[in-house]
Order: sequence, then structure tokens, then C-alpha cells
Amino acid sequence: MLLVEDDDGDALLVTALLDEVGAAFEVTRARTARDAVALLPGFDCVLVDLGLPDASGLDGLRRILDHAGQAAVLVLTGHDDEERGIQSLAVGAQDYLVKGQVDGSLLLRGIRYAVERRRAEDTHRQLREERLLAQETARLERGLLPSPLLTERSPRLTSRYRPGRRRMQLGGDFFDAVTGADGALHVVIGDVCGHGPDEAALGVCLRIAWRTLVLAGQADDQVLNTLQELLIHERHREGIFTTLCMATVAPDQSAAAVYLAGHPSPILLDATGPRPLPRERAGLPLGVVSDAKWPALELPLPPGWSLLLYTDGLIEGRIGAGSERLDTEGLVELIGRCDRTSLVRDLVAAVDRATVGEPDDDLAVVLLEDSR
Repeated sequence: MLLVEDDDGDALLVTALLDEVGAAFEVTRARTARDAVALLPGFDCVLVDLGLPDASGLDGLRRILDHAGQAAVLVLTGHDDEERGIQSLAVGAQDYLVKGQVDGSLLLRGIRYAVERRRAEDTHRQLREERLLAQETARLERGLLPSPLLTERSPRLTSRYRPGRRRMQLGGDFFDAVTGADGALHVVIGDVCGHGPDEAALGVCLRIAWRTLVLAGQADDQVLNTLQELLIHERHREGIFTTLCMATVAPDQSAAAVYLAGHPSPILLDATGPRPLPRERAGLPLGVVSDAKWPALELPLPPGWSLLLYTDGLIEGRIGAGSERLDTEGLVELIGRCDRTSLVRDLVAAVDRATVGEPDDDLAVVLLEDSR
């Protein structure tokens, strides 16, 4: 306990009362508010006299409260200053004691109650902050993961999103799917580098912009240019980039145009088995080079095709004691062992079994399937 008291007699009385009841407190004394501030934080309890040489009334109390950290702060006041003691509670003190009206038992009980009240206040504050964070995360997650705009003639779509398990940290992974006026299905999946609300908010911004551009009929080869321009203007610091994969499936589901901006290769599944799409036409991530180009990969789709799009959270887990990652090759091998009728669910579970440790990164998965 830190005792802030300039009067030697009162200080001696406090320590004597505590000794009288065998209180196991280690008492450190400060004579002024300045000395107390220099010693804080680091105490469970602070007992403060309101009449200090360098601070009168509530001024000294406020200074000490600003530096008390997690300590409970009690006010020590005189008979004629009891009203000021009540005011101290409004400022932030846990309790007040009146000089001359407390014995050892009352002093000890007051200190213990104040410490427990302080702990309860801290717990309540932490729970409130966690609830607010959860609400903010839920709002951002809803923005990252919209309801796809599909029709009865669209390919079947299955999706999965999971934040990083360490503290359930939200990142900037996003996806969307929109059916155009001509019946073509447009799909995007992206990953803003980094984690936190700023990255998630930027992911929401890019997803909404992508949906708006597609619904407005902007040509596929111009959408990424517009998104890059938006990213450069909206990112909260230099160096933020976004990997992205965009695919447009023809209305008859016989072909697709795939655009890669530094993103992991989608996996095509057909009668010959799963295989990653070639990367010879892949471009740089958005936000790296202002004049980057992203040419389309024209992809024929055989009957019964499936196309798996995902973010790197699915493949970056370690698969041993070293630094080796699952990577695309390992993912293809796992896909080959999964049931096609529940591929997304089984694949995420298989990745969890194959990798070690808790994944830090969030992951998003979108599976498109031939619905003809």
C-alpha cells in the first residue's frame, strides 16, 4: 500500500492501526503528490490525504488517480472535510475514510473492499470493451461477407470464412459474387495485408466498390485498375497492398476468365482430379505498382467442373517442426482425399489436422460448382 500523508502523526496512526489487526501490508509512504506520482504505479492500494503540501483538495487526488494504474485509491479526510470525501468518489476514488473515526478493523475492511471494488470495476470495463470489440468485429465481418447475388441458373456457390484463432483477430479477407445482366457470374476473393479493424474496413471498402463496379457494367479488364486506384487513395498508410482473384463464369458455365493479382492460384477440379491454375498470366498485388496489368486467363470448363478460390490463410500453416508450409501443392493433395459433396467443410477440417499450431491468419474459401 502507498500512504500519501504529510503529517507524521497521522501516518504513524495508520500504520499502528494496520499492525493492530495484523494486516499483511507493506506500507510505503509519500509526503507529497509529486512523490506519490513518482512511485506509481505498482501498488494494490493508495491511501491519500486531501491536504498535501503541493496539492489541495481534489487536485492532488486527480494527479494520483491519473498514475495509479490498477490500484484502488482511498481518500483519507478530516471531520470538517467529509463532504470533500464524498466528492472524491465522483472523481474516481473507490472510498473515503474519516480521520479519527476508524479503528484497525474498519480500516482493514475499507481497504479490502476498495481493492475488490476496483477489481470488479476493471473486470466490468474489460467485459464492456470486449463486447464493443465483438460488435465492431461483427459489423466489419458482415461487410466483408455479403449475401451473394445469384440466380437459379448460376453455378452453385459454397463459402466459408474464419478469423485467425489467436484472439479471434479479424483481418482483411473478403469475397463477393454477383450475377450480371447477361447471366455471367462474377466472383472476387481478396486479402488486404495485415490484421485489425483498419485492414478489415479497407477490405469492406474494396468489396463494396467491386460489387458496385460489376453491377454498373464496367468491363472486367478495367475493374482491377479502378480498385487499385481506390486502394491507393483509401489505405491508411503506404505499403498496404491487396492480393485478389477475380473470375467471370460464362452464362452457359462452359468457360471462365480468371484474373490473378498476386493471389494464390485457384484449384480446378474435374474428371482428372484437382490441379492449380497456371500462373503465367498472374499480375502483382493491387497497390504495389501503379501501372500494373492483370491479363485474363481464359479457362475452358468441362462438364462437372468445380473451382476453388481461397485466401492464403488456408495454405500458410506449418506442417512440421520446421518452417515448411502446406502451400498449394499440399492443398491439392488434401482436396484429393476429401468428399466432393462436402468439400469446403471437409477441406478446412483436413487443413486443421495437417497443420500445427493455432492459425494466426484469417481464411476465406469460395467453391463454385457446375449446376447444369
